[in-house]
Amino acid sequence: MTFHNELERERRRKAEGEHSAEPDSQRKPRNRKKQSADVGDALRTVYERAVAEDIPPEMLDLLGKLG
Repeated sequence: MTFHNELERERRRKAEGEHSAEPDSQRKPRNRKKQSADVGDALRTVYERAVAEDIPPEMLDLLGKLG
């Protein structure tokens, strides 16, 4: 999954939660600490996946020409 896909999934999840049938006065207050943790978890996941990706051979070839 790419960084863009992960962010899009997070946006959809948030949007679905915002369209609640409950009136604003009956909604529970948002837990910002939990939201921050969710965003942090998503960013860590994307970073770990990016680091784990193989470097394309074309990029390795270009890097080899620089050295």
